[in-house]
Amino acid sequence: MTTVPNDKTAIIRTERGLTIAGTRITLYQLMDYIHAGYPPNLIRHKFYITDRQFDAAMSYIDAHRDEVEAEYQIVLQQAEEIHQYWENRNRERFTQIATISLKPEQEAIRAKLNAWKAKIESRT
Repeated sequence: MTTVPNDKTAIIRTERGLTIAGTRITLYQLMDYIHAGYPPNLIRHKFYITDRQFDAAMSYIDAHRDEVEAEYQIVLQQAEEIHQYWENRNRERFTQIATISLKPEQEAIRAKLNAWKAKIESRT
């Protein structure tokens, strides 16, 4: 692990994974921006971390590139699985909602909303 001059651990492992000490920012969040090609200064400012914290994170990533990259790929895979779960669950719920008949007062509101939507779309 990388340490800062005052011997505090700069990168720690939490239940969220490899994290910058004193923050909730994981190295995997930084990896998203690194892979997207963002410049280091912009990444640091995006997360509101100090130069020391950012340098420690980047040093750790450089020193343990294979380990961090492997964990990052697992995080991406888990995120995709969670995304697919909710997509499927929402698709089922939207299907259920579509079968529910509207009450008379809801029909009037729906008609007003559709008229308003048509008016807005006609402007463009």
